[in-house]
Formats: sequence, C-alpha cells, structure tokens
Amino acid sequence: MQKELKDKRKDLRDASEEHKNKRNELNAQASTLASKRNELNKKTKDLINEAQEYKKLRDENNEKVQEFKGLRDKTNEKANELFGKVDELRSANNLTGPSLKEIRKDIDRLEFSQQTEVLTPSKEKELVNKISELRKLYDTKKKQIESNTELNDLLTEAQEIREEASGYHTTLSEYAQKAQEYHDKMITTFKEADKIRAESDTAHKEFVQIQEKADEQHKAFIAAQKEIRDIDKELRKLKKKDGGRKGADMEEVRKDAEDIFDKFKSGEKLTTENLMTLQKSGLL
Repeated sequence: MQKELKDKRKDLRDASEEHKNKRNELNAQASTLASKRNELNKKTKDLINEAQEYKKLRDENNEKVQEFKGLRDKTNEKANELFGKVDELRSANNLTGPSLKEIRKDIDRLEFSQQTEVLTPSKEKELVNKISELRKLYDTKKKQIESNTELNDLLTEAQEIREEASGYHTTLSEYAQKAQEYHDKMITTFKEADKIRAESDTAHKEFVQIQEKADEQHKAFIAAQKEIRDIDKELRKLKKKDGGRKGADMEEVRKDAEDIFDKFKSGEKLTTENLMTLQKSGLL
C-alpha cells in the first residue's frame, strides 16, 4: 500500500512540476502580449488625440470660412446696390451700353489677336479699325464719366467695395484650403488609429486565450499539490499504524522471553528458538 502511494506521489510531483513550468511559460507569453497590447493602445490614443487636434483646426478654419463668407456676401451686396445706382445714372445721362471695363477687355482681346494671329491685309485693316473705334468709345465714355462727378465717385466707390469683397473671397479661399488640408489629415489619422486599434484587439484576444490556458495549468498544479498533501497525510497515518503494530509484537516477544528465562532458571534446557527469543527481547 505504501509503495503504491509513494509511486503515485512521485508521478504527481512530476506532473505538478510540468504544470508549473507550462504555467510560467504561458504567463510569460501573456505578459509579452499584454505589453504589446498596452503599447498599441497608447499609440491608438496618441493618434486619436492627434486626429482630434486636426479636427479642432479644421473647425476653426471652417468658422473663418463662414465669417469671411458673410463679409464677402455682405460687401458684394453693398457693391451691387452701388452698381445699380451707377446703371441708373448712366441711363439718366445716356451712358448705357458696355462699361469701361468691358470695352477695355474687348480692346485687349483684339490687340492680342492682332499680335499673335496671321491675318490677311484686309482682315488686319478691319481689326485695326475695330480697335480704333473701341479706343475712341473708351475715351469718350471715360471723359463722360469723369465729367460727371456724381457718377465717377459712385463708380469709384462701387469698384473699391467690389475689390474689398474680392479680398474677402481670397481670404475665404485660403481658410477653406487649410480646412480641407486639416480634414484630410484628420481622416488619415483616424484610419491609422482604427488600424492600430484592430491590432491591439487581436493582441488582447490572444492575451486572454493564453491567460486562460495559464490559469488551467495553474489549477492543475494546485490540484496536484493538494493530492500530494493528501497522500503525505495518508502515509503518515500508515507509518504511525505500523509503529503501533511493532510495539505490540515486541511486548508479546518480551512476555515469551520472560517465561523462557524462568524455565532456564528452573534448570530446563532451552531450544535454539528459545535462545533467539531471549536474544530478540534483550534478556540475553
């Protein structure tokens, strides 16, 4: 019985050691995965913070876009009102027709054609005459406008306000471009954060699986240790029981030896077995 228990105890000790080593190995793997997961989580958090900063800058620039859009529209509305009054004065002073700006544009277009295109003599003469007529018209209108102080002042003011609106539009466009750039950076950074988060989720999933296996090995180790303690307890009981049995046997031997010794003192002859009993008892 004791031999069987000791053999089982040895097997359990071996299994317990194997479970402990496997548990420690799995815990080391789990620790590595936890570190990787935590590092990826930190990187994800940093990327999200960066993306949020881009979002903040985008929104700030979009607010500026709306601000300058309002200024542009309000200024254009004022310029349109003034140009409307200019048209009314022109009509009242028989100055209808194309504006100085439109005439100047036509002159520039025709002069460009004259300089860059190959023309027949008749075509070129026709073009020169047309340019000459437009220049005369331009000069005439300009003098008429300049001679009309009210119209001239009103037109100058309208043009200045239109230029102001154009400036607001330019600034608006710059803010809009910046807003788009920050928006693109925000989207790119959020996508990178999603990618890193997916890697972190994978690492966490692996960590949980490895940790569960390590817990299983730990439970098996604890169970083996408990069974070893139970066997040790049983062995102690058996040893104590065997010790009591040996004491009872010695007491019986001593009684037999005393009887044999009394016979010896009475002069009886002793057998070899009697002598061995006396020796075993310690009386001889």
